[in-house]
Amino acid sequence: MAELTPFHLAFTVDDLKQAESFYAGVLGCSLGRTDTRWMDFNLHGHQITTHLAKSMKAEASNPVDGDRVPVPHFGLILPWPEWEELAERIRRSGLSFLIEPRIRFQGQAGEQGTFFVRDPAGNALEFKSFRDYDKIFARN
Repeated sequence: MAELTPFHLAFTVDDLKQAESFYAGVLGCSLGRTDTRWMDFNLHGHQITTHLAKSMKAEASNPVDGDRVPVPHFGLILPWPEWEELAERIRRSGLSFLIEPRIRFQGQAGEQGTFFVRDPAGNALEFKSFRDYDKIFARN
Protein backbone atom coordinates (compact mmCIF):
# COMPACT_ATOMS: atom_id res chain seq x y z
CA MET A 1 0.00 0.00 0.00
CA ALA A 2 1.26 3.47 -0.83
CA GLU A 3 2.00 5.83 2.05
CA LEU A 4 -0.99 8.00 2.81
CA THR A 5 -1.01 11.67 3.75
CA PRO A 6 -2.56 12.24 7.19
CA PHE A 7 -5.91 13.98 7.21
CA HIS A 8 -7.45 16.41 9.67
CA LEU A 9 -11.10 16.27 10.62
CA ALA A 10 -12.89 18.68 12.95
CA PHE A 11 -16.40 18.25 14.28
CA THR A 12 -18.60 19.25 17.19
CA VAL A 13 -19.21 17.55 20.53
CA ASP A 14 -21.34 18.60 23.47
CA ASP A 15 -19.02 17.39 26.27
CA LEU A 16 -15.20 17.44 26.03
CA LYS A 17 -14.68 15.03 28.97
CA GLN A 18 -16.94 12.44 27.31
CA ALA A 19 -15.10 13.01 24.02
CA GLU A 20 -11.77 12.40 25.75
CA SER A 21 -13.09 9.27 27.46
CA PHE A 22 -14.32 7.87 24.12
CA TYR A 23 -11.46 8.85 21.80
CA ALA A 24 -8.59 8.26 24.23
CA GLY A 25 -10.17 5.57 26.42
CA VAL A 26 -12.24 3.45 24.04
CA LEU A 27 -10.52 4.05 20.68
CA GLY A 28 -7.01 4.34 22.16
CA CYS A 29 -6.15 7.72 20.58
CA SER A 30 -3.40 9.78 22.16
CA LEU A 31 -4.38 13.26 23.29
CA GLY A 32 -2.76 16.22 21.55
CA ARG A 33 -3.25 19.94 22.13
CA THR A 34 -6.23 21.00 24.22
CA ASP A 35 -8.10 24.15 25.14
CA THR A 36 -11.23 24.83 27.17
CA ARG A 37 -13.31 24.59 23.95
CA TRP A 38 -11.50 21.95 21.84
CA MET A 39 -9.20 18.88 21.92
CA ASP A 40 -6.94 17.22 19.34
CA PHE A 41 -6.54 13.44 19.13
CA ASN A 42 -4.16 11.23 17.17
CA LEU A 43 -6.24 8.58 15.38
CA HIS A 44 -3.67 6.29 13.72
CA GLY A 45 -1.61 9.28 12.56
CA HIS A 46 -4.62 11.40 11.58
CA GLN A 47 -5.67 14.48 13.51
CA ILE A 48 -9.20 14.64 14.92
CA THR A 49 -10.27 17.90 16.55
CA THR A 50 -13.39 18.00 18.69
CA HIS A 51 -14.96 21.44 19.17
CA LEU A 52 -17.40 22.15 21.98
CA ALA A 53 -20.79 23.30 20.64
CA LYS A 54 -24.15 23.85 22.31
CA SER A 55 -26.28 22.22 19.60
CA MET A 56 -25.93 19.32 17.22
CA LYS A 57 -27.68 19.00 13.87
CA ALA A 58 -29.93 16.07 12.98
CA GLU A 59 -28.60 13.27 10.77
CA ALA A 60 -29.95 11.53 7.72
CA SER A 61 -29.02 8.09 6.41
CA ASN A 62 -28.62 6.30 3.08
CA PRO A 63 -29.06 2.60 2.27
CA VAL A 64 -25.74 0.83 1.58
CA ASP A 65 -25.65 -2.95 1.06
CA GLY A 66 -28.52 -3.59 3.47
CA ASP A 67 -27.55 -1.06 6.17
CA ARG A 68 -28.84 2.44 6.93
CA VAL A 69 -25.54 4.34 6.87
CA PRO A 70 -25.56 7.63 8.80
CA VAL A 71 -24.84 10.84 6.91
CA PRO A 72 -22.62 12.60 7.76
CA HIS A 73 -19.96 10.30 9.13
CA PHE A 74 -16.22 9.98 8.92
CA GLY A 75 -14.13 6.88 8.82
CA LEU A 76 -10.76 5.29 8.88
CA ILE A 77 -9.40 2.38 6.86
CA LEU A 78 -7.27 0.08 9.02
CA PRO A 79 -5.19 -3.00 8.29
CA TRP A 80 -7.38 -6.09 8.86
CA PRO A 81 -5.81 -7.20 12.18
CA GLU A 82 -6.13 -3.66 13.61
CA TRP A 83 -9.76 -3.48 12.44
CA GLU A 84 -10.53 -6.74 14.25
CA GLU A 85 -8.67 -5.57 17.38
CA LEU A 86 -10.58 -2.27 17.45
CA ALA A 87 -13.92 -4.05 17.06
CA GLU A 88 -13.01 -6.27 20.01
CA ARG A 89 -11.86 -3.29 22.11
CA ILE A 90 -15.20 -1.60 21.45
CA ARG A 91 -17.07 -4.79 22.43
CA ARG A 92 -15.10 -5.00 25.69
CA SER A 93 -15.85 -1.33 26.44
CA GLY A 94 -19.58 -2.06 26.47
CA LEU A 95 -20.26 0.48 23.72
CA SER A 96 -23.05 -0.51 21.32
CA PHE A 97 -22.35 -0.71 17.61
CA LEU A 98 -24.53 1.43 15.38
CA ILE A 99 -23.79 -1.14 12.65
CA GLU A 100 -22.21 -4.39 13.87
CA PRO A 101 -18.89 -5.52 12.33
CA ARG A 102 -19.61 -7.33 9.08
CA ILE A 103 -18.38 -7.97 5.54
CA ARG A 104 -19.98 -5.58 3.05
CA PHE A 105 -20.13 -6.15 -0.72
CA GLN A 106 -19.13 -9.77 -0.19
CA GLY A 107 -17.60 -11.36 -3.29
CA GLN A 108 -17.47 -8.02 -5.12
CA ALA A 109 -14.54 -5.80 -6.04
CA GLY A 110 -15.15 -3.48 -3.05
CA GLU A 111 -15.47 -6.23 -0.42
CA GLN A 112 -14.65 -4.77 2.99
CA GLY A 113 -15.01 -5.26 6.70
CA THR A 114 -16.99 -2.40 8.25
CA PHE A 115 -18.61 -1.26 11.45
CA PHE A 116 -20.08 1.97 12.82
CA VAL A 117 -20.18 3.48 16.29
CA ARG A 118 -21.26 6.85 17.66
CA ASP A 119 -19.17 8.98 19.97
CA PRO A 120 -20.86 10.38 23.10
CA ALA A 121 -21.99 13.48 21.14
CA GLY A 122 -23.70 11.35 18.49
CA ASN A 123 -21.10 11.72 15.71
CA ALA A 124 -21.02 8.60 13.52
CA LEU A 125 -17.67 6.91 12.92
CA GLU A 126 -17.01 4.14 10.42
CA PHE A 127 -14.03 1.82 10.63
CA LYS A 128 -13.33 -0.41 7.67
CA SER A 129 -10.69 -2.68 6.26
CA PHE A 130 -9.86 -4.32 2.95
CA ARG A 131 -7.93 -7.58 2.74
CA ASP A 132 -6.52 -6.16 -0.52
CA TYR A 133 -5.76 -2.41 -0.28
CA ASP A 134 -5.55 -2.26 -4.08
CA LYS A 135 -9.35 -2.78 -4.07
CA ILE A 136 -10.20 0.33 -1.98
CA PHE A 137 -11.37 2.24 -5.06
CA ALA A 138 -12.19 -0.79 -7.26
CA ARG A 139 -15.41 -0.81 -9.25
CA ASN A 140 -17.29 -3.89 -10.38
